[in-house]
Amino acid sequence: MSAFGQEQGQEIVELVNGLLDDTTAEPLLSLVVESAGRLVGHILFTQAKLQSDKEVSVRILAPLAVACDFQGTGIGGALIREGLSQLAESGVDLVFVLGHIGYYPKFGFQTAGVLGYEAPHPIPSEKADAWMVQALKAGVIGRIEGKVQCSEVLNQPQHWRE
Repeated sequence: MSAFGQEQGQEIVELVNGLLDDTTAEPLLSLVVESAGRLVGHILFTQAKLQSDKEVSVRILAPLAVACDFQGTGIGGALIREGLSQLAESGVDLVFVLGHIGYYPKFGFQTAGVLGYEAPHPIPSEKADAWMVQALKAGVIGRIEGKVQCSEVLNQPQHWRE
């Protein structure tokens, strides 16, 4: 909760708890980092669908959290890399995130809207670059486009602001 501050932190905790109980979010991948018995990092990838005439396996990264006193130590990047690696091994094609445009491109994410991927809810034009995608298989981007449909819990407008 400390990773996002008191107000937004509570919202994120409720989101994670809801996603872990949401059968439409499955299969999901949840990874944590502990230090001295304390949870200091967490990443969650949940099931999504692409409204397209072609079959594609899709996940959404939401959220990524690192305790304030551990930010800048590489924990977030390690969680992203490990999660993407596991998802690639399991056959996932695309991973989407609504996140900081100065952070996620370091891990291979690129602006999704210009590539033909519409977010589940409208993203204001000044934040359009925050809606990003990463292909885990070559040849998917440019061949498949569509609107992303996320799990029931994540499919709430308040979760789609950056």
